[in-house]
Amino acid sequence: MPDRTFLGWPFFEPRHRELAARLDAFAQAELARLAHDAHDDRSLDLACREIVRRLGQAGFLEACCALGVKDKFDVRTLALSRETLARHAGLADFCFAMQGLGTGPISLFGSETQKKTYLPPVVRGERIAAFALSEPQAGSDVAAIATRAEPAGSGYVLNGTKTWISNGGLADHYVVFARTGAEKQLSAFVVEAGTPGLEVVSRIPLIAPHPLATLAFRDCRVPASALIGQLGEGFKIAMATLDVFRTTVGAAALGFARRALDEALVRVREREAFGKRLAEFQLTQAKIAEMALEVDSAALLVYRAAWTRDVLGRRITREAAMAKLHATEAAQRVIDAAVQLFGGTGVVTGVPVESLYREIRALRIYEGTSEIQKLVIAGAVLKGE
Repeated sequence: MPDRTFLGWPFFEPRHRELAARLDAFAQAELARLAHDAHDDRSLDLACREIVRRLGQAGFLEACCALGVKDKFDVRTLALSRETLARHAGLADFCFAMQGLGTGPISLFGSETQKKTYLPPVVRGERIAAFALSEPQAGSDVAAIATRAEPAGSGYVLNGTKTWISNGGLADHYVVFARTGAEKQLSAFVVEAGTPGLEVVSRIPLIAPHPLATLAFRDCRVPASALIGQLGEGFKIAMATLDVFRTTVGAAALGFARRALDEALVRVREREAFGKRLAEFQLTQAKIAEMALEVDSAALLVYRAAWTRDVLGRRITREAAMAKLHATEAAQRVIDAAVQLFGGTGVVTGVPVESLYREIRALRIYEGTSEIQKLVIAGAVLKGE
């Protein structure tokens, strides 16, 4: 159950508290076992499709798409959903997040036809989405994208390689960013899976199993209607989408950290050493205090950013970068401390804190590394923003 004190904070409305309670119970009953039983590519893909289907049928994917209203994501709902799901299963959080990220450009900049075509089936859990931005030489450096989209007849031809693509090989459509001009002149296209010239080159094995792949575009033809927004708006579209969802990466890390703290509390209250419980040792108490401080400070930054976006309607580039940076780094420290408190048991495969240790590491890298977040924050501070 989500922490009652935390949900009493002024960032939330009654609807957020009700959502957290419903989703917490649903994730525990419907999703946790599915996620934890997925190990190879086949079982992983089946689990992801089933998780998405169940989330959609239960109505929890509605927050992932701004249906019919431009730029009206409720970031608090997105963040609270990711935190709640991450407490139960990293894969469930991943599935939820990618439904949003993979349709975010369409929600924010898509035509009415694109919105009607792609968003409703994503919300229902019938279609899986993907966001194809990263390349072998263009991760955080979006301006280095080399994939090109050239005009051809009434449409475009895409050529290039994308990698680290979440839901690669599983998605029903990809939002693909490609160069259509000089530096930063990128455009975004929605490409259906199965389009001739789109090939899943290889799956990427990870320390915490998630469906990632490398994609190749070889004379991949898409119609003019595949263009999202205006030609040359791709950089703006990518940054606006990440501005919404970057805060939620911090929320997922927060969910992992809360679970690690919960597991650690159970452990130190039960485990005995030298004739008394671990919780009675002052060094243990100091570590628990530090973990609790990390969790609450991360939560404050995450939900400050989400509230600022939802209520004040401001851009949150600085706030989102702070939330993402601190929450992911703090979660790494909290989970590491939990493993230490578990001792040898903490590194046994399948023990919750061991799984969390593998899950958290990627969050300090994707959607902008910790180093990139520092540059974003410093740039905003120096500009007086």
